Amino acid sequence: MRPRGAPELLPVPSPHGAPFGDITGDPGAGVVPQADPPAGRPPHQLAWPGLMAVWAAAALPMAFAAWVVAPWLADRSGWSAGLPGALIVTLTAGLVWQALLTLALVVREQRTWRWGVLCDALWLRAPRSPRTGRRGGRAWWVVAPFVVAFALESALPSLPFPADHDLGTFLGSDAGRSLLDGSWGWFALIALMLVANTVVGEELLFRGYLLPRSAGVFGRRAWLGNGVMFALYHLHMPWAIPAALLDAFVLAWPSQRWRSALVGIAVHSAQSVVILGMVLAVVLGAG
Repeated sequence: MRPRGAPELLPVPSPHGAPFGDITGDPGAGVVPQADPPAGRPPHQLAWPGLMAVWAAAALPMAFAAWVVAPWLADRSGWSAGLPGALIVTLTAGLVWQALLTLALVVREQRTWRWGVLCDALWLRAPRSPRTGRRGGRAWWVVAPFVVAFALESALPSLPFPADHDLGTFLGSDAGRSLLDGSWGWFALIALMLVANTVVGEELLFRGYLLPRSAGVFGRRAWLGNGVMFALYHLHMPWAIPAALLDAFVLAWPSQRWRSALVGIAVHSAQSVVILGMVLAVVLGAG
């Protein structure tokens, strides 16, 4: 969504001497058929301390929730859900916190609550063809191959992990089926967790906020730096860090090249749709 009269792309100088609008590394990336000035402020380029502060504000609460709060809650609550249920609750809270953090940071930067300005500042725009500069239309087809790549990544063998910390393992267990059978409350909570994870939480923070603001540190390789930061963010499930490094290519690179956080959101959310379908099947007693 773009306010009337706002530009598709306005190069913003970076400390590397190249316009931020050209960080895709594609020779045609800076060519836009029509350009007008933006409605909001250009994204502020973060230095290392700023990047690390935002990373820590996302990663450390999630790690604390997974390894301290959830076990404590499971021991004292007496829930039949045990640790998996406590993890769903605490990690959902951590992801909602990321959504609120992202909103606070971008409103502070843009000094406005205007929806169009916030969408522009968070790259919540249709993907833009690096060749023609046009948004939407056929550019949306970029999502399809990366959804396939993300599915293949998810199928890779992972490092050993505690089964009671893994949602997929829990859903396939007798305890998971017993907890979720007919429970629309748990279904709603898991749905909230998945939306917070791939729409307004992780993806919006890393691809919508951090990626456009990290060229000052990483230059044209902002996508790679973003991908490494995203992998290391998974302290709450460290066994996923090696595979998550591939997200630099599957989530961050297409988001940067097509200048749209919606690409990463769409690719990542494909997994959420599958998980939510699995949960729904269990709730309905078909799982």
